[in-house]
Amino acid sequence: MKLYISIDMEGITGLVDPTFVDSRQYNYNRGQHIMTDEANHVIGTAFEQGCKEVVVNDSHSKMNNLLIERLHPEAQLISGDVKPFSMVQGLDASFAGAAFLGYHTRAARKGVLSHTMIFGVRNMYINDTAIGELGFNAFVAGHYGVPVLLVAGDDETAREAEELIPGVTTAVVKKYISRTSALCLTPEKSGELLRAKTKKALANRADVKPLVPPANPVLSIEFANYGQAEWAHLMPGTAIDANSPVVTFQAKNILEAYQAMLVMTELAMRTAFC
Repeated sequence: MKLYISIDMEGITGLVDPTFVDSRQYNYNRGQHIMTDEANHVIGTAFEQGCKEVVVNDSHSKMNNLLIERLHPEAQLISGDVKPFSMVQGLDASFAGAAFLGYHTRAARKGVLSHTMIFGVRNMYINDTAIGELGFNAFVAGHYGVPVLLVAGDDETAREAEELIPGVTTAVVKKYISRTSALCLTPEKSGELLRAKTKKALANRADVKPLVPPANPVLSIEFANYGQAEWAHLMPGTAIDANSPVVTFQAKNILEAYQAMLVMTELAMRTAFC
């Protein structure tokens, strides 16, 4: 059995503000250590429960945050960017399940460090379904027939996951107070929780169905301002709303929609503010 792990940073216990998740700031190295420990709790338990292969995709910012010298020795790590499929790079039909660790809520919802890819996105949709990083990544997994078995993060992230994926196991390592504060488990207690939840998720894997994406999906992104929408609209095949900062793209499948999202959000980040 193969397990795929996508690990972000904002949903790790104790990481509550940008000083922990921005490589230029003073708490970042602490965040790296705690993030690597949380990954190891899940990886080690997966091997104990019979997994033969665990692939970990570093999915935060420049995607080189995990300390490979401290990672479980049997794990394989996908590190660095640019990756054609970003947070789900390397995911394919060979995996029995996926785990999303350190995840956060989408931009329009409350949650610790909530956002969707960039801070200029207000809402994102596949057809009429509002999604964030969690939902989009789960759709890509579903494209390959891979169920998302475990989601770890704050309590609001757990709620978002449970709304999207019936039967998913969630691990709440901190509870939302505000976007930059939380009631956090200590790393020791979060480790205990993650090990227990990984065992549960793997034992219950037959009860979780892949989140199958719609055929020929329409991707819609609502940006924070019209300038960002104008930049995103430079991508061929997009349409821009004349009266709101919404850009749409008709995709042939969820993989094309995902890469369109990556291009559109990268372009939108070029917007200058006076």
